[in-house]
Amino acid sequence: QVQLVESGGGLVQPGGSLRLSCAASGFTFSNYIMSWYRQGPGKERELVALITTTGDSTNYADSVKGRFTISRDNAKNTVNLQMNSLKPEDTAVYYCKAVYRRVGREYWGQGTQVTVSS
Repeated sequence: QVQLVESGGGLVQPGGSLRLSCAASGFTFSNYIMSWYRQGPGKERELVALITTTGDSTNYADSVKGRFTISRDNAKNTVNLQMNSLKPEDTAVYYCKAVYRRVGREYWGQGTQVTVSS
């Protein structure tokens, strides 16, 4: 049974930090490109950060560059998103996604709420 379970969301003040984690099971994690997406109130879901299978390359949305860091641990089947200097506009539900392009397979987590407010 494939599972992606996000954790670490919550309420934080502007300028604060949160660390999101996504625990994967039921598939060969190291074959999958991992990414974080988010969907804010009234907005479309957008890509936040992506990391390749080995972790040697990452990409970020312009809005989070320099503030967010994506990382993965293939031994623990986890992907993390360290979020610093949070802003109210970072408020969203954050989703973990796994993609195996060669076989056209993808999985989504259920999401975790991040609220940045004073």
